[in-house]
Amino acid sequence: MDLIVGIDLGTTNSLCSVFKDGHPVLIPNTHGSFLTPSVIGILEDGQIVVGASAKELRVTHPERTASVFKRSMGTDRTIEVGGQSFTATKLSSLVLCALRRDAEAFLGCRVKEVVVTVPAYFNDNQRQATKQAGEMAGLKVRRIINEPTAAALTYGFHDRGAEKHLMVIDLGGGTFDVTLMEIFEGTLEIISTAGESMLGGEDFTDRLMATVLKKEGLHLETTEMKQPLRTARLREECEMAKRQLMTDGNSRIRLPDAQGTFDESKALQLNPDVFAKIVQPLMRRIRDPINKALRDGDCPPEKIDDVILVGGATRMPVMQKFVADFFKKRPLVSFNPDEVVALGAAVQAALIGDDAAVDEMVMTDVCPFTLGVEVAKEFGGRVSSGYYQPVIHRNTTIPVSREEQFGTMVPNQQEVLLMVYQGESRKVADNLCLGELRIVDIPPGPAGTEILVRFTYDLNGLLEVEAMLPSTGRKFNTVLTNHSSSLSSEELATAVAEMQKLKFYPRDDLQHQRLVLYGERMVGEVGPFHRQQLEDAIDVFEHAMSMGDRELFDRARLGLLMTLEQMGVGYDETDETDEDVAGDRR
Repeated sequence: MDLIVGIDLGTTNSLCSVFKDGHPVLIPNTHGSFLTPSVIGILEDGQIVVGASAKELRVTHPERTASVFKRSMGTDRTIEVGGQSFTATKLSSLVLCALRRDAEAFLGCRVKEVVVTVPAYFNDNQRQATKQAGEMAGLKVRRIINEPTAAALTYGFHDRGAEKHLMVIDLGGGTFDVTLMEIFEGTLEIISTAGESMLGGEDFTDRLMATVLKKEGLHLETTEMKQPLRTARLREECEMAKRQLMTDGNSRIRLPDAQGTFDESKALQLNPDVFAKIVQPLMRRIRDPINKALRDGDCPPEKIDDVILVGGATRMPVMQKFVADFFKKRPLVSFNPDEVVALGAAVQAALIGDDAAVDEMVMTDVCPFTLGVEVAKEFGGRVSSGYYQPVIHRNTTIPVSREEQFGTMVPNQQEVLLMVYQGESRKVADNLCLGELRIVDIPPGPAGTEILVRFTYDLNGLLEVEAMLPSTGRKFNTVLTNHSSSLSSEELATAVAEMQKLKFYPRDDLQHQRLVLYGERMVGEVGPFHRQQLEDAIDVFEHAMSMGDRELFDRARLGLLMTLEQMGVGYDETDETDEDVAGDRR
């Protein structure tokens, strides 16, 4: 089996790692550093430079460099660098090429397969773009893993005997993620995740720059266009001042003129209190995803045992103070926040490669976004389309299979175009379209003719969409590969076959149908005060039968059986036969 390398493809810096001799190891670049700046530059002779050299070029020739392009992944935006146009995907592939060369030099062998980390809140377009960047770099991306999950894998690998609730707070250069998880008996279970893909350390630097320029009577965006050298030099000054606050009590920002030249007599003093006031709006944006992840996971802050900080921007005093105040405990920083994600990517690579050192580790993940379909709604006799109906809700543990019931809109409707979306908005226009499934030859019938729609989603990012017409039993299905495009045809066939095992159809089981029929008969036997309670239990059970969720179904079935037992009309499954059910149907 080929060696699988782990890569943290970051907004500001990128890192490479490998699982070697029973533990994850960081791979140094040609300069001997583990961090490779995610910056691309083009020299006057047309040569492309990556990393530290490009970062230096950014100060003197900002028009010849590109940075923070990770934020444009999955979009059609083009970035001008030295008179040439690049997509964010192409620029990312150049970073990956540099990391690949460094890894091959360090390992002494070809590197063909990788695990790449992405922000947990990256949508499918952004994940697909990351996969494509890997393919452009000649790499097969074996798995896309969320950055907070990778960080937790690092901690979980080194503390497998722990039983605790963790909150991973990942503030990198350009993105912010929050993930709630639980570790028990060597299992790492993701409970919920939230975040913003346009919030990171760069925004704190920009906020500081905007404040400094405002004092000079200037506007940040206008100055960037008209005085690029001034803003390039000021950005470097603000970044250094921000970092200095992490180690010293105060820092100083020199003010460049329009040509980027410094007058040593012109400078601003910066201290943690002033900086905290400047970035207060950003800290409010930090709080919202944390609250969302806790709500989704039904977990109050006091239930969190450890808070893990990931990403260089979490070193800011304002961030550490916020976390300590919010959770009433000091954050856990056992590993370098800049390196912990890359180390976790190597652990994930070891899990894929069945390395003996991770034999006892198990990891579960969640679907970070809701998956659903477009529906129409009727308001006052008028039908309006464009509404979103979830099938798999965000933060559902994957792999998973879920089913929902829909109906036709008009009598004798023969065809339905099922549009599949990802997102949280009420209307599909604000969500991301993933694909479509056409349902044809629907038998004539009234409006509301039943169509059952099932989504099955796996760890590879495959989404199988299946529609079934109960009146005929005919099924229609499609597999939306999205960010799993690098799977070979054989691997895709294997993954789809595995997905079939997730499907669960309790409504087709005669034993479960008998239980419903028995409960319905007992509704007329129990006392008036118990009737509603029994009807509610039957309703919950029937709903669970249609959902195809094993855990939900088991809970609903147990609830109905307990309700019958408490009312003195306990159910004995051996008392009924399949013929009885068929007779009841007739």
